[in-house]
Amino acid sequence: MPRMLDVSEDVRAEIGDAEADRLLVGDNTPGSYDCTSCRTPGDSEQERTSTVLFVGEETAVLAFAHATCIPSQVVQIAEEQLQGAVRSITGSDPEHPEYPEGLGPEQAVLGITSGLVLIDDELHPALVVEPTGAIARPGTDGSRGDEFLQLLLEQGFQPVHRMDHVPSVLHGWSILLAMGQLHAVLQPGTGGGAPVAWWQAHAPLQVTEGWRTAANKSQTVLVYAAPAGAIGQQPREDLLREALDRAAASGLLVAAAMPLAGT
Repeated sequence: MPRMLDVSEDVRAEIGDAEADRLLVGDNTPGSYDCTSCRTPGDSEQERTSTVLFVGEETAVLAFAHATCIPSQVVQIAEEQLQGAVRSITGSDPEHPEYPEGLGPEQAVLGITSGLVLIDDELHPALVVEPTGAIARPGTDGSRGDEFLQLLLEQGFQPVHRMDHVPSVLHGWSILLAMGQLHAVLQPGTGGGAPVAWWQAHAPLQVTEGWRTAANKSQTVLVYAAPAGAIGQQPREDLLREALDRAAASGLLVAAAMPLAGT
């Protein structure tokens, strides 16, 4: 059955006409999927769906998203992150560019939620990072389990056991805010080079007026990170705080403060 699928010219150019046509007639396209943007379920038989191609230096992975969330597009991503996500799901080690059938909706990507957290009677702008699946260390087969928190600790994030203090500043990292929208979390480039995106929004992420005001006042954003399933999608800030408290008490939370870049 034909799917309600959008394949942009950029995606078609990358995957080829034959593959694009197979997708459009329903071959190689799952009916249901988890949107790579908002992380909620979608159905390509019932609603318009965008094809999103994540491209590293050697690897490419096809994912799907609600067309109302993001348009069909090609997204450049660090090869290590992309291959780590592929290995964590499949246990394979792709050496050549490919478009694995059915892999797209299940790939592990970083989800980010914005909110205000209260510490010492002061509201702080915060971002909560949680992958959609286990993260393997680049260059490994994923057999050691989820190493997301360990990788962040090695980058300078600190463990959080109680949500009662402001985490230390992680030098070299920053939050890119432009025109009042969240664009990226930047990390130091290799060899002292220019900063690179550790996380980058597929489309600029809206933040609340209160969050933006607090961020502009402090010029600092608190970034909390937890492994897949530790926080979950929380519809309200009070529920998000409760989830953060639980993750911290369980030893599943790390954090860092990052300066704000932009306005």
